[in-house]
Amino acid sequence: MPTFLGKTSAISAQKSKTHEKKIVADLLQLAGVSIDGVSPWDIKVKDDRLYPALLREGSLGLGESYVDGWWDCEEVDQLIGRLIRADLENKVRQNKKFLFCLLLGRFVNFQNHKRSFEVGRVHYDIAPDLYRKMLDAEMNYSCGYWKNATTLDEAQKAKLELSCRKLKLAPGMKVLDIGCGFGAFAKYAAKNYKVHVVGVTVSEQQALWAKENCKGYPVEIRFQDYRDVTEKFDRVISIGMFEHVGKKNYKDYMSLVFKSLIDDGLFLLHTIGTTCVESGTDAWISKYIFPNSILPAARDITDACRGKFVIEDWHDFGLDYVKTLRAWYDNFTSHWHSLRNNYDQRFFRMWTYYLLSFMGSFQVKHIQVWQVVLSKNYLNRDYSPIR
Repeated sequence: MPTFLGKTSAISAQKSKTHEKKIVADLLQLAGVSIDGVSPWDIKVKDDRLYPALLREGSLGLGESYVDGWWDCEEVDQLIGRLIRADLENKVRQNKKFLFCLLLGRFVNFQNHKRSFEVGRVHYDIAPDLYRKMLDAEMNYSCGYWKNATTLDEAQKAKLELSCRKLKLAPGMKVLDIGCGFGAFAKYAAKNYKVHVVGVTVSEQQALWAKENCKGYPVEIRFQDYRDVTEKFDRVISIGMFEHVGKKNYKDYMSLVFKSLIDDGLFLLHTIGTTCVESGTDAWISKYIFPNSILPAARDITDACRGKFVIEDWHDFGLDYVKTLRAWYDNFTSHWHSLRNNYDQRFFRMWTYYLLSFMGSFQVKHIQVWQVVLSKNYLNRDYSPIR
């Protein structure tokens, strides 16, 4: 090959890199973010491969390049919040591969019965020491309620108490807990309200932990998909599980809960929801943290309830998740010295990015936390909202 051709190719490649960097820099400026700037939300670039990754893959490229160590930032949550406010994701959606992934999620039922156990294996079945160190004493893996709380343990206990009061639990009731996690609600309700709880989870590790945690109380924990439940219950609750149901299954989910409830029963749905009408899934989160997950929009819930449930109460306390995530982040990072024996540095960057990116999304109310109380539509009752 003639020498001048090699030089021409190198010059062309350099021009391409410079062009990509300028495009990214201009986009970031729309969010008030600078490359190698002095603000805590500015990106410190360590590898120029970041620029084509952002242009090709959007949020997926942003997350993957962070885990790879291609960039750093003092306050990742503030960076994410600024990017969301500026709607930069839509400005890089011209890539055909990205659009294909976006459209695929609308037509393929990733949350079907066969796939429902995947999130359990990937996210919840990792070594339980991580969750023991990160979460509160009772292992609640959902948003705490910080209205009158000053610690994570207090906030999680307040959330459980709030949920029980909204359900108007009474001794002797039979309660279904869909997505029971590590058994925190089941144990609290059985202990303090004298109810019998059946908890179902698609995580084998969670089921084992919950059974041990609830020993001595009238609680039955099942390693089971919610679609396989056939009994009747006085009350149904689902805390932090609806995010894994999927748009194509919302109506069937509500139908199953409707059939599971006695005529004057109540259903409490606690879920993260999105204010974005276009899509409730993030490519990086779906690939690395919660496989096949998608966040519902408010209209998804109301549409799924139509003809079955009346909405008695809708309570948003999404900003409380900022405090909850901050507490989890502090716990995780402060215990990293003992956790690092089982995890590498890439996992550390992945897990901190997960917690901080969610924190940023909640800070700008791109996502929220909803507790929705539902009753069957032919009942005539007065339901007083509880806060």
